[in-house]
Amino acid sequence: MTLAELRAALAALDHLPDDTLVVLAKDAEGNGYSPLVAADHAMYLAETTWSGDHYMTEEQRQAQDDPDDYSAAPDDAVPAVFLWPTN
Repeated sequence: MTLAELRAALAALDHLPDDTLVVLAKDAEGNGYSPLVAADHAMYLAETTWSGDHYMTEEQRQAQDDPDDYSAAPDDAVPAVFLWPTN
């Protein structure tokens, strides 16, 4: 899903009250759920079609006290929006 597709899906829910809880599924089969706690922008490198790795953007990495403590995103990583569950 792209950010544009997510925005369209959320637009279809704009009739819901602002205090409606947002919950993430643990997996595609619905084997568990957890409330959304945060969203941020970072870099993503797919390892397979269903999973991959998270990296800071270069700007985020350079803003750390010691940027060398963090791996730079590989050249083929792409910008992504990450949604973080509570658990």
